[in-house]
Order: sequence, then structure tokens, then C-alpha cells
Amino acid sequence: MTTKPIDLRSDTVTQPTAAMRSAMMDAPLGDDVWGDDPTVNALQERCASMFGKEDACFVPTGTMANQVAIRAQTQPGDEIIIHGESHIVRYEGGGAAALSGCSFAIAQGDRGFFACEDVRNLVRPEDFHFGTSRLLSLENTHNRGGGSIWPLGQLQDVCNTAHDFGLHTHLDGARIWHAIVGSDVDAKTWCAPFDSISACFSKGLGCPAGSIVAGNKQTINAVRRFRKMYGGTMRQSGILAGAALFALDNQLERLQEDHYNAKKLALGLNSIEGVSCDAQTTDTNLVFFNIDKMLGNGASLCRKLGERGVLAEALDSQRIRFVTHLDVTADEVERAIQITADICKHV
Repeated sequence: MTTKPIDLRSDTVTQPTAAMRSAMMDAPLGDDVWGDDPTVNALQERCASMFGKEDACFVPTGTMANQVAIRAQTQPGDEIIIHGESHIVRYEGGGAAALSGCSFAIAQGDRGFFACEDVRNLVRPEDFHFGTSRLLSLENTHNRGGGSIWPLGQLQDVCNTAHDFGLHTHLDGARIWHAIVGSDVDAKTWCAPFDSISACFSKGLGCPAGSIVAGNKQTINAVRRFRKMYGGTMRQSGILAGAALFALDNQLERLQEDHYNAKKLALGLNSIEGVSCDAQTTDTNLVFFNIDKMLGNGASLCRKLGERGVLAEALDSQRIRFVTHLDVTADEVERAIQITADICKHV
């Protein structure tokens, strides 16, 4: 019998539990394009309330959530102030430029964070030679920052600075659930400084698909228009919304298990010769580690891991990401550490 791989590539690889599948099949359905799918409407109302916003819109993917939020709050030629390692910059196919006609003003800083002074330095003066600074976007938790949770006070200060300059603010909260559980700061507090927020149900919460965009009524009306324009409207999408409601009821607090497993994974990896992994900065479920060049590069090590039944992703030449999630047990974390140690020992 073939042993099931330990899949640490992402928290998007999870399969719906039997209970989630039942909730999906039992969800009352309508036609969401007409606005009468009761399960979608219930999810939108719940998320708007949870995040402290007036309205919310259910969309198929996290990328679409970010892109419709950008389009709803910008005009072609505008600039978005954003960290250079953000998902919107690196992993959304140039969508901000292609779909909204926007460029980026890039901030830098450790772990995906930056400061008020960076915002001040990046805001364009009112001069027709320049693009217009229109939107500030932050990511929390920050993927390439190592699953890092923004310091709340710093996040609030950065957003307040942006608002002082008349900018809109957007939160890419694909993994905001991890920030909520990992910080004991509630969703409303995290989201209060933002005019719009996106959140993903298929990252961490175990749903097969679906994201939400929340904001004021004017912004969400525009989001619904651009969701249609981008081909993101769905019909009986209450099947997916039913999974999201189930996850919010049953799979939010259990994220603490993923954080615990990630810490254990980080500590174990750091004990391997040629591997460096900082458990102190492993805030949530993303575990990043660097390998010495004597072990080869990240892609080659991931191939060797795959041959031994551990699936992972190399994000840079010497940097690899492991992700803990619903379908990875504590025992599998221990096995992944041992397999990685064995491979590194015999390179």
C-alpha cells in the first residue's frame, strides 16, 4: 500500500472533511447572480459583521478578491503603495497593471512590514508628471514574511498615515484567520483601519474554494460590478458558501494546532546541520527555512523530499517553505523533520 505523502506545499491542498461536505450538500441554494442564494447572502452578512464593515461580496478566489478591491478604489494611472514581497506584487499575474492600470510604489522592510516614514516617502506630490498615490495595501499575515503577523500598533499607524494623505487602504487578509487566532486580536480590530479587506476560505480553513471582500456599501457595489466584468459571478454558489460558514463555525480555533505544529517543525528543522530556521519568527503556519549551498539548492532538495514522500515548495534559490494545515498531523510533522534530516545528512 502506498503511503500518503506529507503535503506541506500549502494550506490550499486540504480536502473538505466529511462534515464540511455534508454542510455543502445541505446548504440552501439560489442564484447568486440574481442575489437570491440564501447561503451566500448569509455568509456575506456574517463576514461584513465579523470584519466591522457595511457589506461584503463572495468571490471565487483570493486573487480576484484583491483585484476587484483594487479596481473598485483606483483609476488607471494611480499608484499603490505596497511591500515588494506582497502576494499582489509577486503572485497575481500583473493583475493590478493589466486590470486596473495601476503601478506600484514599493516599500521594503523585514518580514513584510514597513513604517509610516516609508508611506510619507512614497506618496507622490501633486504634480502632473507623476502617477497619483491612491491606495495603500498591506498583507496580514504576510506570506513571504514567513507567515508574519503585523504588530497591531504599527499597522494602525501606517494606515492612519495613508488616510492623512487621502489614500484608501486595503488589507490582503488571505490568512487573516491566522492573525486573529495567533494574536488574540479580534477581526474587527484588525480590519478597522482598512477601507477594504479580502479574506480567503481555502487557506487555513479547509474550504475547496472561495474568498470574501468586505468594505463600505459604495465600494462593495463597485466590487460586484467588477466581479461580473472579470467573470467571477457564480450561480448556485451557496455550495461553496456553505463550506465557508461551516469553517467559520468549526475550523477557526483549531488553527492553533497548525501554529503549534509549525513551531515544532521550525525547531526540528533548525537542529539539522546546514539548515537555519527561526522558530521565534514563525508566528503562524508558514515555516520558512534556508539551506546551506553544500546541500544544493531549494529545488533540488524539494525533489529529494518529494521522492521520500514530503511535498514542499522552494520559493527562492536557498529558501524553502513548509506549511502546516488541517490535513497534517503532529506525527507527520515529526516524520517530515526526520526525513529532511536524513536527506541533509546524506547529501
